[in-house]
Amino acid sequence: MRNFTFKTLVLSAALALTAAAQAQENPMVGGAPMLAERNIVENAVNSADHTTLVAAVQAAGLVETLQGPGPFTVFAPTNAAFEMLPAGTVDTLLMEENRDQLTGVLTYHVVAGNLSGPELGRMARMGGDDAMLTTVQGGMLTVVPSGQGVAIVDANGNEAIVTIADVNQSNGVIHVVNGVLLPAM
Repeated sequence: MRNFTFKTLVLSAALALTAAAQAQENPMVGGAPMLAERNIVENAVNSADHTTLVAAVQAAGLVETLQGPGPFTVFAPTNAAFEMLPAGTVDTLLMEENRDQLTGVLTYHVVAGNLSGPELGRMARMGGDDAMLTTVQGGMLTVVPSGQGVAIVDANGNEAIVTIADVNQSNGVIHVVNGVLLPAM
């Protein structure tokens, strides 16, 4: 009987570790599990915290691109981040005649490759040129240490904190940020 109990205990511990590992791979974002086998768009559309970002990606015609093979590192602003922009900014960007500007803002949040949270942390500690990221838009972002972990600084000096790191996707990784990053204006 004791051997059975020991085996049961070991099996229970193994299952708990597996569940914990899966939970780390598939964090909840915006009330929905972010499944690593889905691509960036497939996961983003399920996050209640990213409805503005999804609407912007659709308006800019970037859905197909972000469903592509990548890999991409996406700094994904929450709805609350978009709400911090001056009144009317989002509505103006979503207008058809401003599609190029919207595309520029969105692709400024995307970096080619798959940069993990620990890699961003290393870059922040290194500083200087080692902390610079070239975005798909062509502009630069800077990774800096923050009292809350890691922050991303745009060309205008605005800082967005990474609030949820390493949301792994089939075609890259999402890092949720609490601010909208804007290219040089």
